[in-house]
Amino acid sequence: MSALAPTPVDRLTDDRGRPYFLWDENLTLDVFRQRLKDPDPEVSAYFLGKLMRQAKPDDVFSFATLREVEERFDEVAPYLGHSRPFWTWLISYWRAPANDPR
Repeated sequence: MSALAPTPVDRLTDDRGRPYFLWDENLTLDVFRQRLKDPDPEVSAYFLGKLMRQAKPDDVFSFATLREVEERFDEVAPYLGHSRPFWTWLISYWRAPANDPR
């Protein structure tokens, strides 16, 4: 995914270490990464969905792979809110053989 433009690391968090996309939670970037890898699939799905819902799409792929987003989509979908149609479209677009970025 070389065409992505993720947020530079020095601009990803505020002065307390909280990522911009966690404006409604008091979690540091390190704690957020731990939650994405939580052994409880509901916890990790919630935080992946929150990432997909609240972060720039390019930033999502700094934390998760396209394969992970695809494989976990059904688990994550309930947490996507209004962004669900966007992610459904994006994944289906990338699944098209001519557009597969893998």
